[in-house]
Amino acid sequence: MPPKILIVEDTASLALMYQSYLIPTGMKTQVAATGAEALIAISEFDPDLILLDVMLPDMNGLDILSSLQGDNQPQVIVLTGHATKEMAIKAIKLGANDFLEKPIEADRFRITINNALKLKDLKQTVEKYQAKYENGRYFDLIGSSAVMQSVYQIINSAASSKATVFITGESGTGKELCAKAVHQASPRAKKPFVALNCAAIPKDLIESEIFGHLKGAFTGAIANREGAAGQADGGTLFLDELCEMDINLQSKLLRFIQTGCYQQVGSEKEVKVDVRFVCATNRDPLIEVQAGRFREDLYYRLHVIPVSLPPLRDRGADIIEIAEALFSKISKEESHPYKGMAEGVKHVFMNYNWPGNVRQLENTVRNTLVLNDAQWIELDMVPALPNTPNPAPLTPQPGKTALVNNNMPQEAAAVVNPISNSLSNMQEIEPLWIIEKRYIEQAITLCQNNIPKAAALLDVSPSTIYRKIKSWEELQA
Repeated sequence: MPPKILIVEDTASLALMYQSYLIPTGMKTQVAATGAEALIAISEFDPDLILLDVMLPDMNGLDILSSLQGDNQPQVIVLTGHATKEMAIKAIKLGANDFLEKPIEADRFRITINNALKLKDLKQTVEKYQAKYENGRYFDLIGSSAVMQSVYQIINSAASSKATVFITGESGTGKELCAKAVHQASPRAKKPFVALNCAAIPKDLIESEIFGHLKGAFTGAIANREGAAGQADGGTLFLDELCEMDINLQSKLLRFIQTGCYQQVGSEKEVKVDVRFVCATNRDPLIEVQAGRFREDLYYRLHVIPVSLPPLRDRGADIIEIAEALFSKISKEESHPYKGMAEGVKHVFMNYNWPGNVRQLENTVRNTLVLNDAQWIELDMVPALPNTPNPAPLTPQPGKTALVNNNMPQEAAAVVNPISNSLSNMQEIEPLWIIEKRYIEQAITLCQNNIPKAAALLDVSPSTIYRKIKSWEELQA
């Protein structure tokens, strides 16, 4: 819808000239020659921007400006042929966005209006975002970290469009909550949100689950059934674990996404729906494409607005915010007299790697509350966390050098052969990356190729090891 501009100008020739300046922009205009007409037009025309002359036959234009109240008031550009510094300052204080002195050139006129309208759009976007984001929460997502703020901003920007959102992240990072936030922030919020886990449905039934079927279409089809696509009409269809979908069904999904039309199993009739797609996977979709398990054309059709959810270990103090929220929520469910966590509990939570992410944290919180009736949660009440590094410092053997920090646990120190400090000649010197590579590879081998476990023992993030493996491959290429 084009912006609406109210021109408040008592000189008819100038009002017509201003209208002619705006004809190429496609903006809708209306003229008011007096202050009284302007006040009526503001309420009835509901302009996005007002071009306001100061000297009007029945009142001062600044009185109209001062009467504008409310959060959604229009932008105002003050026009005058008798500009003074004091008048400009007063106009800005009263809420004007700009101040133009007559005569006004067409280009300057249009640029000023465009800038004011852009500022209005920006203010509305910020207000909309602030209304949704409160106390570290964005709908059901929790966290105030910079990385999550970035996620919230992407969701907020993408929500109003129909563009497909493609969410990636490790298992347990909250991909379905992210998908729900996209839906809740969109104009479709009052319409259905339908989630379908492609990994949880047998390959032979997933087409029926998505598109529905007619009675008798296959053995066991005893009645007509509307699929997820039909249920989500007007709303959002969330396809979780999309990379698990059978390659043969992906072509039908691609056609559905392109046309909005599908056929129920056993029917020749096409059904058309209005659906917004949100997809998620805990795999690397490009690797799945390269391996031939995921169609490349489907990937590029769906990968429009990517959202990467960070693992819990990379979210800093968000861990405590989420834990507090989970303790409060689950304590109500379990009728538990919870009041708070001890600092020792917070310290352990902050320093643990959380390979299972938020799902693992939630299970830990529930276990703690169910098995302990105390109001304050102490460290000895928290169940043992698997692969938790031992904080005791490592005492190196005489004449040996460790390749990791002094807080590496004893268990980790035992997984590799120590490296001698003594070198008999220059030919024995090896590049540091080769030594580090051998050390880490031995740790991974002794952990039975479980990289997250090896990373926990080495006191680094699994993503660090994955990056190092990639860099080694490049060095050896």
